[in-house]
Amino acid sequence: MPPQAIRKLQPGRLVIASHNEGKVREIRELLAPFGIEPVSAAELDLPEPVENGTTFYANAELKAMSAADLSGLPALSDDSGLCVEALGGAPGVYTADWAEKRAFEGGPGRDWYMAMGKVEGKLAELGPDVSRSAYFACTLALAWPDGHVEWFEGRVHGTLVWPPRGRRGFGYDPVFVAQGETETFGEMDPARKHAISHRAAAFRQLVDAVF
Repeated sequence: MPPQAIRKLQPGRLVIASHNEGKVREIRELLAPFGIEPVSAAELDLPEPVENGTTFYANAELKAMSAADLSGLPALSDDSGLCVEALGGAPGVYTADWAEKRAFEGGPGRDWYMAMGKVEGKLAELGPDVSRSAYFACTLALAWPDGHVEWFEGRVHGTLVWPPRGRRGFGYDPVFVAQGETETFGEMDPARKHAISHRAAAFRQLVDAVF
């Protein structure tokens, strides 16, 4: 798809196209200084679209476009995940799927401790000298009701630890230590995480472009 001209985002309501409370909380905090009135997809009772894309870009776009179309407002979505070097980039775009509970696991719902355990189990199968390098990737898609979309991507590289540490953050945060840090994202003060995370990196690009 050819690049589109950057469109500025005006003050007012903006749908955060996510039902993930952790993501919504982080994005609200990042948007706070810009005169934006964030409202979540859950608050508007918008349905969750099927995330059948095979890339972060595709899933971010479909979520943002769905929310913008249904609400008549600009919408911002995030598709992000953990990419583990030794696992060929998995879980990657299927990061949330690894946390899905099946019927015999007490589903439906997501169990992030189970997901972290799956990653650790697969690394253990590869032996004690396996690389524990990983990165978090985030793609933000900003869509308008007329179909215009902008995309922004950020990454943060680091290593995986076990067992999980810390109760802050969400998802795989308790097993990820960013380069140059000693605390996991699950231990880190939220303000520090916002300064260095993959989501913050993508958000800085968005701010530079549309505000």
